[in-house]
Amino acid sequence: QREVNSVEHREFDLTEAEWSVMECLWDAGAKTGRELAEELQRKVGWSRSTSLTLLRRLVAKGAVADEEYRGVKTYRPMVARDEAALRETNHLLERAYRGSVSLLVSTLTRKQDLPQEEIDELYAILRELEEKRHD
Repeated sequence: QREVNSVEHREFDLTEAEWSVMECLWDAGAKTGRELAEELQRKVGWSRSTSLTLLRRLVAKGAVADEEYRGVKTYRPMVARDEAALRETNHLLERAYRGSVSLLVSTLTRKQDLPQEEIDELYAILRELEEKRHD
């Protein structure tokens, strides 16, 4: 089995429904169409045809690969969860915050109370970035 890789050469956006499919695949690594349809039926109530339509879209986008072995088609993610999340974050950052990370963080921290643990994590991230800059 090939490992999940980055598909940086192909730009695509994932819809909310496509994210649901990808989450199932990221959790499992690979699934048959039947397994995926059954899981999505349980989780979100989709019909088999809806699930398979979304899979076909994801294959067409290059986000998912389909492979057939002995008459059984399996699907696996071609983009890692963190890569997809980074793309989504970059799109949001450009659209809503004019590319400003500090404006994004400022907005988030003003609108919700952060636990001390998350504040400490943010400080650690900033210290690490500053150390890298001075190396």
